[in-house]
Amino acid sequence: MTPTDQQARQQHTPLPGDGLDAARMPGHWLLARLGKRVLRPGGVELTEWMLDALGVDPQDRVVELAAGLGATARLTLTRRPAAYTAVDRDAAAVASLSALTGPGPTEVRAVRSDAAATGLPERDATVVYGEAMLTMQPYPAKRRIVREAHRLLDDSTGRYAIHELCLLPDGLDPALADRIAADLQDAIHVGARPLTPSGWSELLAIEGFTVTAHKTAPMALLEPRRLIADEGLIPALRIVGRALRNPVALRRMLHMRRVFRRHSAHLGAISLLAVPTPPHA
Repeated sequence: MTPTDQQARQQHTPLPGDGLDAARMPGHWLLARLGKRVLRPGGVELTEWMLDALGVDPQDRVVELAAGLGATARLTLTRRPAAYTAVDRDAAAVASLSALTGPGPTEVRAVRSDAAATGLPERDATVVYGEAMLTMQPYPAKRRIVREAHRLLDDSTGRYAIHELCLLPDGLDPALADRIAADLQDAIHVGARPLTPSGWSELLAIEGFTVTAHKTAPMALLEPRRLIADEGLIPALRIVGRALRNPVALRRMLHMRRVFRRHSAHLGAISLLAVPTPPHA
């Protein structure tokens, strides 16, 4: 497929949320329909840190869980892994991801499946990562997804990374954590249960991983400076223009930003790098 064919196919691929009322659809789908392509809490900067920490190279077989619109997939493919597999349960996302092509010999494919039960071969991946998806799951589902990542990874060379919302600091009052979660759900129309940095580390440890590095960043998804840094000046202006022409979308976008700002002292983004814990460690 030529670059021109790929662009044409992506332009005609439906976005997630087709047919849903803008007042009710999940916040990340609403932003995607306004043209936002980077939907990660720490922005491109934290995603780049994650990929650098993973050290993706031409020998790697990469699996991305809940790959979404493919923004991180494109960054990964510039690193020329041997193979890249995108997993997503949304048909529109998989259709868009299927249009991706990798440089050189990279084998690229997209699979419609659940992140907790991908159906992919055991121990076949050297790199697995997921972004902005564990936060949206209840704790038992978080564990199932991390357990699946462990199943997919080669024991000797495997690396796993996540990029999620986090609550700050460690030891945050549980009542305040519940209030933040309720406000997030009201704004984005998806249940959100971020953990503290130590909570994320403990989750990974319970499912057989050892955290080797982590980095936090402000949760500034809808702040002008981050919007421009992530999307570019002209695309950012287009996003704002589309929102201004859609009063329902504008109200929701402003509501999300108010919630993020209200809890800015206790809400951030985090990426953690982990490796399978050796037996008997």
